[in-house]
Amino acid sequence: MTEKREATSLEQLKNTIIQAIQDKKGNNIVSIDLRNLKNPITDFFIICHGTSDRQVEAIAENIEKEVFLKNKEKPFVREGYQNKEWILIDYFDVIVHVFLEEKRTFFDLESLWGDGILTTYN
Repeated sequence: MTEKREATSLEQLKNTIIQAIQDKKGNNIVSIDLRNLKNPITDFFIICHGTSDRQVEAIAENIEKEVFLKNKEKPFVREGYQNKEWILIDYFDVIVHVFLEEKRTFFDLESLWGDGILTTYN
């Protein structure tokens, strides 16, 4: 088990991820703050989607690259690069979900985790 990171470090990680998504034109970027929930699996989800499997992959790769360059962190888990419909990147306190648009609509994580505090980004 890892220790919780400091609030400033957590904000820096979130900002790096969001900027990396924006750099690759990720759509409908949302963060969900889960810290107010009982026994959350993470502190934050960051969710976005791309319009093609190539864009989904490019967004995910850019997140990993930028987080490593700016925060010196590698993900604990990374899944979904084979089919590129839903790529998950786990940084313990922040879990990133990069979807193809139709998969995002189908799984609707924003509603599933609707008790969290939702913030949208342009």
